[in-house]
Amino acid sequence: MIELDGAEGGGQIVRSALSLAALTGKSVRIENVRGARDDPGLKHQHLAAVELLTAVCDADVEGAELDAETLTFDPEPPSGGRYEVDVGTAGSVTLVFDAVLPLTAAIDEPLAVTVGGGTDVEWSPPMDYFRTVKLPLLERFGVDAAVEVERRGFFPEGGGTATLELSPSDPDSIRLVERGERRGVRVCSVASENLADAEVAERQVKGTAAALPAAMDVLDRSARYVESPSTGTALTIRAEYERSLAGASALGERGKPAEEVGEDAVREFAAFDESAAAVDRHMADQLLVWLALAGGELTIPEVTNHVASSVDLFGAFGVDVEIERGRENEATRVSVGETLDR
Repeated sequence: MIELDGAEGGGQIVRSALSLAALTGKSVRIENVRGARDDPGLKHQHLAAVELLTAVCDADVEGAELDAETLTFDPEPPSGGRYEVDVGTAGSVTLVFDAVLPLTAAIDEPLAVTVGGGTDVEWSPPMDYFRTVKLPLLERFGVDAAVEVERRGFFPEGGGTATLELSPSDPDSIRLVERGERRGVRVCSVASENLADAEVAERQVKGTAAALPAAMDVLDRSARYVESPSTGTALTIRAEYERSLAGASALGERGKPAEEVGEDAVREFAAFDESAAAVDRHMADQLLVWLALAGGELTIPEVTNHVASSVDLFGAFGVDVEIERGRENEATRVSVGETLDR
């Protein structure tokens, strides 16, 4: 059994550890779960991921309880089929998907998981980032996955529903070192139906357009309204490059002008575009598991806390993640030598 300290890295360590256990068949014991947080232990969102992977892997689990700080997970090989789980709060649907997505490399039959919760909430990728940036980028490397959004869920009610469909895949080695020339950006703005009269979705797009450089090629812009139990908005910028994709996003909040939401997303995009990295800072840690599966290398803007804490986690599973920090104005290179023993 692999023993892990879950104090650093938050829920990402829990999700990644369960994914790696499912891929390798090794049991794990995570102690001090989210110990560095003000509210340590497993929360609803983390329990949803545990419950889902327990079902898919027919795993033996101990400690799958709210606020538990020790979790033991002993999986069987993951199997296909259809599964459902509800976070029960506005906890992130996309983060639950992240725990399941790598299993596409281990299943023999199609797998579909339906998750209820927050589709566009803080501290997680908005659904449009997951749908238009992450999945298309992974598709370039042989990952067969698609998502269907039945209903959006914003904070505080959540109540969104989406289904991730996976087919058996054999991921290729990831090589994302130089992104190449920028081809343009696409802007996707979404808001709950009750904000239609105030034209909030359109105003978010206008804020984006005003903040982008005049010479920037905007390949597409969309503004739409969706059914949701809670009032909320999200804006995602998809940046297309010759050899890569990147994303930036921002969420609306009460009292914040819609135009500022677009401006916030542009600031995040501009910071990445000015770097030499091939993937954005959010994608950086999300791609580590795919490097562990198939090998390769990529360049990232910075070593975030999630990236740093993941290095030790992957080391515990026998994967040596090498980080070569770039000089000033240079990107940081991340590579993997030995891949997962599956």
